[in-house]
Amino acid sequence: MLLAKIALFGSWLLILYNYGGYALLALILRKCLPTPVKKPSLTGATPDAGSGDAPLIDADKPALTFIVAAYNEADIIAGKVRNCLDQDYPMDKVEWLFVTDGSNDATPDILNTFGQVRLLHRPERMGKTAALNRAVAEATHPIIIASDANTFLNKEAIRLMAAHYSDPSVGGVAGEKKVLSTGAAVGQGEGLYWKYESALKVIDSDFYSVVGAAGELFSFRKDLYEPVEADVILDDFIISMRITEKGYRVVYEPRAIASENPSFSFEDEGKRKVRIAAGGFQAVARLGGLWKVWRFPKLSYLYISHRVMRWWVSPFCLIVAFIASSVLAVAATLPTRAVHSIYVYIWIAQALFYIAALVSPILPDKGPFKLAKLPRYFLFMNLSVIQGFFRWIKGSQSAAWEKARRA
Repeated sequence: MLLAKIALFGSWLLILYNYGGYALLALILRKCLPTPVKKPSLTGATPDAGSGDAPLIDADKPALTFIVAAYNEADIIAGKVRNCLDQDYPMDKVEWLFVTDGSNDATPDILNTFGQVRLLHRPERMGKTAALNRAVAEATHPIIIASDANTFLNKEAIRLMAAHYSDPSVGGVAGEKKVLSTGAAVGQGEGLYWKYESALKVIDSDFYSVVGAAGELFSFRKDLYEPVEADVILDDFIISMRITEKGYRVVYEPRAIASENPSFSFEDEGKRKVRIAAGGFQAVARLGGLWKVWRFPKLSYLYISHRVMRWWVSPFCLIVAFIASSVLAVAATLPTRAVHSIYVYIWIAQALFYIAALVSPILPDKGPFKLAKLPRYFLFMNLSVIQGFFRWIKGSQSAAWEKARRA
């Protein structure tokens, strides 16, 4: 039974460490091992509409290229362009570059009506990665900002991100992804998850660097960009982590916000999560340099604790913990019928957690029943990771992005 106890409590400790313990330790270590960061200068003249009364960043505004890869986005592409052109940034310092390779709807025609936009279009669909490679090669400015077609930015986003490049140690900037509330269960779970991830990004960035930028809004220095292989699934993650492998930091700017609607359903969100998980396993297998703790100890600590464990350890620890507690509960009750054993209560607690996740779709979406949505999304997320693992093992996950339905 000793082995079962080690498996149970060891699994729990690893899960707790992955989901919060490493971040708490990073907060403590940050006091002992501070990272010198050149902060952009601030003025209190004008409040930032994206974050209450926080001051706007006042710094030199570098010339930049803003890239959007769009595939059959005719219904929203005009709104995306207008949102871009509404940015609080000198328009003569921004190149608006839209790539619509493979689009067979009106997306290219709509973009051609905007004189400020530079359009790259090919009839063949080669995927988002190929489109991004081509766009970065065509970009005329040293700073790149990339954004998805279905996300909309707050007015200050570009200015807030660009100001961080006054620090030469910064190789990239990650913006904040905000999932809009629609009241649906999948939207509530996704929104809470991203709030949690945003809190971790603040800690990661302050300690050393964000470990993976989200494709909804991220930025990098053009001369640090490496063309991404055609079969890469998570291009944004690979790009940002290869920048950190070169010794640069990717910092987090939570006031630069990219807002999007949640997935249409759990089925749609599941497709996205499984794809991301498969890409995560692929990325870990390819980013071998990040395991060299002696080169970048802080970066390796964050990468392994936050990302590698989230994909490779925690989901499987949940399975091990449940099996181990089942064995211990049965062992405690069989000889003496000791139903009050601590291991029986542990098993019941886990069973209730998973039951709450399974029955949450039929429970009212209000009051204490709303708490059941958290176990559901947590279980759903980890099951998606396990599915992604087997999809990666089989090599059945396509690198081409399947357009997800949004609420």
